[in-house]
Amino acid sequence: MIGLISGTKSGGGACERLASAWPARTRVYEGPVREAFERAFRECEQVVCFLATGAVVRLAAPLLAGKGVDPGVVCVDEGGRFAVALLGGHGGGANALARAVGEVLGAEPVITTATDAVSVPGLDMLGFPVEGDVAGVTRAMLDGEPVGLEAELAWPLPALPPNVRAPEAGAVPTRPALRDDCPQREPDGDRSPERDDQLARERATVRVSDRAHASSLREVTLRPPSLVVGVGASKGAPVDEILELVRDSLRTAGLSALCISELATVDAKQDEPGIVEAASRLGVPLVAYGAEELARVDVPNPSGAPLAAVGTPSVAEAAALRGGGELLVPKRKSERADGRPAMATCAVVRRPARGRLAVVGLGPGARDLLTPRARDELRRAAVLVGLDQYVDQVRDLLRPGTRVIESGLGAEEERARTAVAEAREGRAVALIGSGDAGVYAMASPALAEAGDDIDVVGVPGVTAALAAGALLGAPLGHDHVSISLSDLHTPWEVIERRVRAAAEADLVVTFYNPRSRGRDWQLPKSLALLAEHRAPATPVGVVRNASRPDESVRLTTLSALDPDSVDMMTVVTVGNTATRAIAGRMVTPRGYRWQGV
Repeated sequence: MIGLISGTKSGGGACERLASAWPARTRVYEGPVREAFERAFRECEQVVCFLATGAVVRLAAPLLAGKGVDPGVVCVDEGGRFAVALLGGHGGGANALARAVGEVLGAEPVITTATDAVSVPGLDMLGFPVEGDVAGVTRAMLDGEPVGLEAELAWPLPALPPNVRAPEAGAVPTRPALRDDCPQREPDGDRSPERDDQLARERATVRVSDRAHASSLREVTLRPPSLVVGVGASKGAPVDEILELVRDSLRTAGLSALCISELATVDAKQDEPGIVEAASRLGVPLVAYGAEELARVDVPNPSGAPLAAVGTPSVAEAAALRGGGELLVPKRKSERADGRPAMATCAVVRRPARGRLAVVGLGPGARDLLTPRARDELRRAAVLVGLDQYVDQVRDLLRPGTRVIESGLGAEEERARTAVAEAREGRAVALIGSGDAGVYAMASPALAEAGDDIDVVGVPGVTAALAAGALLGAPLGHDHVSISLSDLHTPWEVIERRVRAAAEADLVVTFYNPRSRGRDWQLPKSLALLAEHRAPATPVGVVRNASRPDESVRLTTLSALDPDSVDMMTVVTVGNTATRAIAGRMVTPRGYRWQGV
């Protein structure tokens, strides 16, 4: 919940705007400002104050308990010009909240967190739990010191700065000396000469591991979700018994509970209260499989008891191994102080690291038509693959250290193979395309190449047809079809059959790739096919470079369209028999009766 507090009439107006925009996420606190702030600070995850920053600093200071528990606080000025992330930029989400508030109110977000200011990923913002000296290692990253990357697990990470890298084979890590002009901040006490000397010997390190160990000075450990815990339980098994078994199993094996990705069990136990509550307390999803499915999993310790009870010779081991991986902790039973029979079993599996391929649609070209999700995926990627001109559109959005693989026109299949190969190496990859990547773009060749050994995420984008349609009016208001007139990948006979079918079915048609210097007859032929079923006055929209600086939009008719005015940067939309030109706009009704026609 986001608490909203204002102290003036103008601030109250902006407060109401934010409350109206986010009714389910916000709560307005009224009354004396100090009392309202104290209540919101205690009760909410985040707070937005429409007050002076100095006033908010004085209000918040007595309440601060630590960055791990304090809410994120954003301060908006009286004029609504700036949204300042004042407290809890990362942990409290104030940086993201300031940007979101800015979008609603038209205010400029003010972010002073060092990593955000220079586009370096915060170690606590990589999507994994993190332990250790976050401040010390972050300072080393920002100072440009060599920072070691020791990945015990090849988990896909976002791009890290160039100075964060794995040591070369055979290299002996060196400990950089402290710089006099940029002293290190002591993370856990006052500075001393002895501590400075220790810092000078310790090279900053980022470790990726699911092994339990205490991070040393200037070291952080990222905890990827690599562990699956299989759980079986008798009816009525207490949640504390299940949790103690899980935690003791991890401790004994030297594994971190922060790396649990899910609890897994048989479907007959998916509603068992103790198991459900255990997953809730651990903060992980509960996954259930059918008994027949688990019975097919090869396990080292089958048993007749679960076979008789739920229909599979193994629950804990089989559920943990269902998705593949290495069995780190074979089946263990809980222990009860009173000597009664155990009521819970568990097993732990390290699932194999999987690369991640995000297929991202960039939209038609305008930056404001690039979706927030697409932006997030670009910043999450360690490797970007794309057509050179599309890479240029988004190069400024990439994090420092992102590796870019770009190529020219005609290399679509090569780019798809490259992106999949990079993901198979365990990397986080973004493969970009214009419009929507699934519409005449890179998703098809990439997914044809990809197997089930990598994770694939599709990120939709605004297609050329939609961008052109919005400029023309509402030509796609009823059933419509998109047809590419390029015969590079599809024989003309197939294209012609599709155009004829669309003509006969009275569908609105959007033509992609309508005409090039080497293909100048396909568009006139297609228009002639449509003219067999539509009147000469049928509206036709011609949009070139939709949403780009040299955008052009024309509304003409089926008989008046000059094919020579069309090129590969153009989208041609031909209306159906119900489409009309109204006030200079192209409109296809949704089936409602036309008024006054």
